[in-house]
Amino acid sequence: MLVSAKDMLQKAKAGKYAVGQFNINNLEWTKAVLAAAQENNSPVILGVSEGAGKYMTGYKTIVGMVNGMLEEMNITVPVALHLDHGSFEGCMKCIEAGFSSVMFDGSHYPIEENIAKTTELVKICNEKGLSLEAEVGSIGGEEDGVVGAGECADPEECKMIADLGVTMLAAGIGNIHGKYPDNWAGLSFETLDAIQKLTGDMPLVLHGGTGIPEEMIQQAISLGVAKINVNTECQVVFAEATRKYIEAGKDLQGKGFDPRKLLAPGTDAIKATVVEKMKLFGSVGKA
Repeated sequence: MLVSAKDMLQKAKAGKYAVGQFNINNLEWTKAVLAAAQENNSPVILGVSEGAGKYMTGYKTIVGMVNGMLEEMNITVPVALHLDHGSFEGCMKCIEAGFSSVMFDGSHYPIEENIAKTTELVKICNEKGLSLEAEVGSIGGEEDGVVGAGECADPEECKMIADLGVTMLAAGIGNIHGKYPDNWAGLSFETLDAIQKLTGDMPLVLHGGTGIPEEMIQQAISLGVAKINVNTECQVVFAEATRKYIEAGKDLQGKGFDPRKLLAPGTDAIKATVVEKMKLFGSVGKA
């Protein structure tokens, strides 16, 4: 059964580790992430962007697929199904479809409008027992049409949003979506420290987890980050493993063209990456 991310993230914040959000794009992605979580006794968050939601034909399809997998795969670890970088309308659709967690990305609105829309969603999510992620300070790069410059969030604005009663807060600290450029300046731990001091026990979220050096990940966790999002890295390893399979001509051998065989190397690569991240984040054995 899907659960809110609230309990798993509060435990992570108190225990100085982080729960990974791994974005899913199809059945293979979902199967790989769930298998990794179960085998490593780790809580996990399945992230779905609005673009991925459309690609998979809609949020009700995703809810049905994930709930079916939880039962058929005998998944016993805590699993949250979470809308990533959602619009207000997207959040409402996911709540109706049966998601257990949503993110409202109001970072591109003036702070007053961000507060107003977030306040409305806090009330709805509390009534339904869902967890809610809010954002202050946009995340750099582009993900499914959501573009951000990667500016650092204002700690005072973070406190204003946190005080509304959201479950978790994503705050821009120089992180970006996609691959990090060679001239990336790194994370602003000064900003993160200031945000944590003002938001207290609020679990903080680090978007753009692909490509951040391990020591920065560890430092971010020590400063209150309890949820780390990974998407690009899984896409990259899936593509690399699939390319190797095809370039080696394995799709031409026997029934190597069967999609169950063709997609297997990429699926295995996703699973291995998820396990690697769970170990880095410290969530293994914490279910």
